[in-house]
Amino acid sequence: MKFVPGPDNAIAVSLSGTVTGDDLSQIMDRLELALNIFNTVDVFIETHEIKGLEVSALAAYAARALPLFGALRAFDRVAVVADQAWIRLATRLESAILPLISYRIFKPEHRAEAMAWAFHRDETSARDAQQAVGEIDRAA
Repeated sequence: MKFVPGPDNAIAVSLSGTVTGDDLSQIMDRLELALNIFNTVDVFIETHEIKGLEVSALAAYAARALPLFGALRAFDRVAVVADQAWIRLATRLESAILPLISYRIFKPEHRAEAMAWAFHRDETSARDAQQAVGEIDRAA
């Protein structure tokens, strides 16, 4: 597991192989910190060839994750980039259970698009483009 650079109010992580209890604990540490500082938090997760999850880690993870149901409105965007169909399916199921959160699922070849969407760069680019067109129109 490694954290990926992103905005301060975002949790961005890349996972591969077996997801361990330590991985989940580090992610939860960052998530809890972000939720205590920011009004909204965005999430970017990319997975590569996930082989499984340490079952022994689930109890501790669940104990920390369940209280987050009270903070669902703080989650803005969740982008998941996955090379495995079962991860994409699991994400679709999760998004159906948590309709207040905006989820998008991407294949690895669309990683850049996923990051742009998760970090609201798509909106910035659209605003910048619209502003540039406005400046061109005024100059004409």
